[in-house]
Amino acid sequence: MNIMDFNVKKLAADAGTFLSRAVQFTEEKLGQAEKTELDAHLENLLSKAECTKVWTEKIMKQTEVLLQPNPNARIEEFVYEKLDRKAPSRLNNPELLGQYMIDAGTEFGPGTAYGNALIKCGETQKRIGTAERELIQTSALNFLTPLRNFIEGDYKTIAKERKLLQNKRLDLDAAKTRLKKAKAAETRASHLNSARLEGDNIMVNFSYMLNFLHVKWLKSEQELRITQSEFDRQAEITRLLLEGISSTHAHHLRCLNDFVEAQMTYYAQCYQYMLDLQKQLGSFPSNYHCNNNQTSVAPVPSVSSNAIGSSALTSASGLGITSPSNLPDLRERSGSRKARVLYDYDAANSTELSLLADEVISVYSVAGMDPDWLMGERGGQRGRVPITYLELLN
Repeated sequence: MNIMDFNVKKLAADAGTFLSRAVQFTEEKLGQAEKTELDAHLENLLSKAECTKVWTEKIMKQTEVLLQPNPNARIEEFVYEKLDRKAPSRLNNPELLGQYMIDAGTEFGPGTAYGNALIKCGETQKRIGTAERELIQTSALNFLTPLRNFIEGDYKTIAKERKLLQNKRLDLDAAKTRLKKAKAAETRASHLNSARLEGDNIMVNFSYMLNFLHVKWLKSEQELRITQSEFDRQAEITRLLLEGISSTHAHHLRCLNDFVEAQMTYYAQCYQYMLDLQKQLGSFPSNYHCNNNQTSVAPVPSVSSNAIGSSALTSASGLGITSPSNLPDLRERSGSRKARVLYDYDAANSTELSLLADEVISVYSVAGMDPDWLMGERGGQRGRVPITYLELLN
């Protein structure tokens, strides 16, 4: 029975406090009650925390989109994370493309040019897929997890203490309002009591009312001191939490550096993989045995074209060409042209000529040479050069 009485009293007290706060909040919004303003430093800290929370959420969500563009996959990962279960492993897009290419190349025949090229491309795509998987795992651990911990941990604590501070402020302002009203009522009653009134009964009644109002006034003063102390204490707790936002920024900066480093590693790996692939594909001869075992001869490109496209680094092809000492015997004087080098090129062997971007060299074709190559000459140096690195000049 006592427990029930206690619960009823506590419920009634909580309801009274809630109603008092609601009345105070409504009157403040209507401009009918005064509002205790927070100090400027605390207001700045609150604004900084809110700004940090908003932008952290946006950066975190967009990073998730960058790392996993498929919304269905993101939802699936979220569900498994909430269920505290490991999501099933699936091939990502580069890995899936690479597997298709390898399967197609195997079907067409690894001995054919197209089949062999597909297999090499597929293997490179799978390596890129593995690098992408490592990027996602590293970024999730070193970048996304700290951001999520702030949103779901530190900021939730700040929001909770901020709400308590708001309630303490409403209690304080409500106590101020009650004290103000009690003082005004006692002043009016004092004026009436000092007036000349006839009859002892009337004087007794006013005297009793004055005592009642004075007790109420004293009670309101005591309540105000308590609410002011609670408000100051909660403001200090909130301030200490908010001052930790600067440490949060420093921590997120370190996490951002980790994210950039992971991206740098990923893009460097992809670049190297594609560079190696281009060298492998560029080493293929132009005269292939096609899938039906018929010989296909690639057309020789016209020497008069101005730009010969962008392109690929190539390695030694193993073609039987004349050694550099015999190159003058093969030179066709009538076909010599000037060409500007588009990109740097490192010679793969002694039959090739290293190039520097923007230099101008002489080029000419040699009978029987791979149409993707020309002979280049610079000073006393001669060697094969890939036409995709050149722009022929008029």
